[in-house]
Amino acid sequence: MAITRRELLKSGALAAMTPALGAAANLPAFTTAAHAQSASAPVWRHALALFGDIKYPADFKRFDYVNPDAPKGGVVRMFEQGTFDNFNLVVSGVKGSLAGAVQLTMETLTTRSLDEASTAYGQLAESAAYPDDFSYVVYRLRGEARWHDGKPVVPDDVVFSFNALKKNSPMYSAYYQHVIKCEQVGERDVKFSFDAPGNRELPTIVGEIPILPKHWWEGTDPQGNKRDISATTLEIPLGSGAYRIKEFTAGRSVVLERVADYWGKDLPVSVGQNNFEQIRFEFFRDDTVAREAFKGDQLDWFAERSGKQWSTAYDFPAVTEKRVVKDKFPDASSGRMQGFAMNLRRPLFADVKVRRAFNYAYDWEESDRQLSNGEYHRDSSYFDGIPEFMATGVPEGEELQILETIRDKVPAELFTTPYKNPVGGSAEASRNNLREAARLFKEAGFEIRDRKLVNPKGEAVSVEFLCQDQGDERGVLFYKPYLERLGMAVSVRTVDSVQYQNRLRSFDFDITTAVWPQSISPGNEQRNFFGSDSADRPGSRNLPGIKNPAVDALIDRIIFAKNRAELVASCKALDRVLLWNCYVVPQFAFGFERAARWDRFSHPEPLPKYGISGFPNLWWWDAAKAAKTGGRS
Repeated sequence: MAITRRELLKSGALAAMTPALGAAANLPAFTTAAHAQSASAPVWRHALALFGDIKYPADFKRFDYVNPDAPKGGVVRMFEQGTFDNFNLVVSGVKGSLAGAVQLTMETLTTRSLDEASTAYGQLAESAAYPDDFSYVVYRLRGEARWHDGKPVVPDDVVFSFNALKKNSPMYSAYYQHVIKCEQVGERDVKFSFDAPGNRELPTIVGEIPILPKHWWEGTDPQGNKRDISATTLEIPLGSGAYRIKEFTAGRSVVLERVADYWGKDLPVSVGQNNFEQIRFEFFRDDTVAREAFKGDQLDWFAERSGKQWSTAYDFPAVTEKRVVKDKFPDASSGRMQGFAMNLRRPLFADVKVRRAFNYAYDWEESDRQLSNGEYHRDSSYFDGIPEFMATGVPEGEELQILETIRDKVPAELFTTPYKNPVGGSAEASRNNLREAARLFKEAGFEIRDRKLVNPKGEAVSVEFLCQDQGDERGVLFYKPYLERLGMAVSVRTVDSVQYQNRLRSFDFDITTAVWPQSISPGNEQRNFFGSDSADRPGSRNLPGIKNPAVDALIDRIIFAKNRAELVASCKALDRVLLWNCYVVPQFAFGFERAARWDRFSHPEPLPKYGISGFPNLWWWDAAKAAKTGGRS
């Protein structure tokens, strides 16, 4: 799926909220001005692209991949994992468990097309303008934009939203670190000022801010209590989007209904989308129960996370009778690293030799064979899936020049030796890898006493893996005996989603599974992922607690890259430095999204190149098809 503000769509449902990950740090290309302006004046633009040409002109009617005649109606039932106790996305990174479905009730200044690599078109905003030095950007709101209560969306809402998110959300605070001011500068104009020129993606990524109604948040609830933007709430929030929350059962389900008089239904970016009359999100605490609910026709769509289950669990009659369809969607626009993240805040993981030993103890090949039927490949990069950013071989060219500037801050091996994960898959390879792990522990000052691994202080080594579901637990339980053979005590702790999020926010773990999704245009989000400033910020994505001046310098190079070539070289350099510092034990990667669905839908052909994140907005309920397949009426 495309890495956008919908990037963390989980199992077809919206999960944890993140900003759109990285627009690009290369020179943007834009449409021509809507009207003539002087050479020195910023040009008003209807779309912003980070590389290449804009596909759709200012007067476009719709995206090519939608069906403008798609019927409106029907109900689709979706799966969302975990539970929820909050509808306020502003504090989702630090308080409560957010019902991700709430995002479908909200809008941003711009929205992406799914058949271009990284192009944003006006949604709440009709146009944008910025100077040649990228020192600020001005967005002009659409005069017709309305909240669900009929009040207009105004610049004050944008200013309020930006300030609230930057103050209360660690994620947005890091993402918009270089945006120092948001202010109204015209009747419908909002200006974002930056702390320095040259940050080429900032004009685009501020368009991703979810806009909230100031008048609603500063008002009172039905009981007369003043609302608090810094607190969790289960009061149904006011939005401006195509859907509103109709009803919910706390922790179990959320029902969205299409807004019949939605102000933006005729916008070019909306035509042919938002077709379902209702979208029902059903919450399950683990995939196994949800999968059985899908088989029992309690869900319409199920995104499969397990390669083994994809191979073995779909042999029930509805599949044979083609009433259930299995789809594999190629992932053309994103990369990722998934791995066991070691908490560097714990003394055990301070030495890179220890972290490397943990990698040697992990027989990924055997794990993939036993747990996933060989469906995956192993992550070998923090940008796995985006070849141009992946560090391969030894550094050369512009990447080498960049690394030379920080030579004294990075492992010497990375200049002469390609990074490779240890390879297992056989008893002999596994034994050899465990011997190497033992050697690395010994070099780090650890030794075996009474069959127990002890640290240089003579203390027995123990580690706890923190898991959020049975899928994570299965992978850890495979890994556990390998570590125990090295003499350490290993425990596995699986907790509910609320406790899991709270422990991650406070960095209360030894090792946990972490995922860093990457777009084809990395940028300011890297600070939140790996920057020193985010290492101790509760709720940040820097779970390992990386504080590395070399990493910080490379993140700056990415953000302030002057062209695409420098961006690519800087990403390769960052990837190489992260890999050689062994902050995670890499796990699996895949180039497809797997989903099973009851055959009751129709969709445009072909689906857009960059992701299936339009579901359920691009699809529609097909009553005739449902009748033929025995579906619900």
